[in-house]
Amino acid sequence: MRPSGDPGATRLASFRFRADNQWLDGSHNRSTVKDFYGACQEDTSRAAPFVMDNDEPAVLLGADRGANPVEYVLHALAGCLTTSLVLHASARGVKIEEIESHFEGDIDLRELLGLSDKVRNGYREIRVTFRIKADAPRQTLEELVQLAQNRSPVFDTLARPVPIKVQLAEN
Repeated sequence: MRPSGDPGATRLASFRFRADNQWLDGSHNRSTVKDFYGACQEDTSRAAPFVMDNDEPAVLLGADRGANPVEYVLHALAGCLTTSLVLHASARGVKIEEIESHFEGDIDLRELLGLSDKVRNGYREIRVTFRIKADAPRQTLEELVQLAQNRSPVFDTLARPVPIKVQLAEN
């Protein structure tokens, strides 16, 4: 059951995640993620930060010291859809034995490189394929895949416009 109008539930469900990033050199930069606000309090339970290096492959003038940012987008989508699917399968009593997924996106880099302002700067399309082994009929698995899309915060963030505010801090 969803407590839709309960202000206490709204406060309890409100989270604020954070990431910090530092440029290292070339196209290499590093993000760290540690503390967050959730369940009505600052959460400092993580002993150490998660560290993610971003870089570009050599063909894009990088040194390949990490996945590139658009690959991290696919990783985030994969993680969130899979987690959403598993959580809702468990809530329905579906026993998952195995899940594999493949994520592929098409992007045209002409806008990024300043060669054209007529193409979209981000992914034009992302395709996702799930392979699920479970004790459930195909129709139930299809419903779970749809439910994962409906409930995944990352899917929602990518599928619908989100206001992003960027500012330059004072030195």
